[in-house]
Amino acid sequence: MEYLKSKGKIVLKLQKGEEVISSLSLLIGELDIKCASVSGIGATDNIVVGVFNPKTKVYTKNRVLEDMEILSLSGNLTRKDGAPYVHVHGAFASLEKVYGGHINECYISATAEIIIDVIDSVVEREFDEEIGLNLLKL
Repeated sequence: MEYLKSKGKIVLKLQKGEEVISSLSLLIGELDIKCASVSGIGATDNIVVGVFNPKTKVYTKNRVLEDMEILSLSGNLTRKDGAPYVHVHGAFASLEKVYGGHINECYISATAEIIIDVIDSVVEREFDEEIGLNLLKL
């Protein structure tokens, strides 16, 4: 993981074998980020994406092991109980299929280029019993 900071923005480069969610979580702690938006592109060959069912309050997860372009990473970095919290969704395409959803794991097969826009606020999350998710606490 390499990054460059400039005026509230961070350019992050992940290399082959690095995992997106754990890398972002590490960066939140290292740079003491309290709130930020995230966007990115790259290449992967191993993802776990999920879709949340609000009726059952359960994520259905799907692991995909094939060469894919990361068409889009989009999400935010916040805190829950003071700890780093990464919430990122993604769209991925192989030559024949498109996948997407909440990213649980995304391993880089070539590179990832991620832009982080730091917001000068503290944003926490708290669990909402009715919805079944950790929602923003504003």
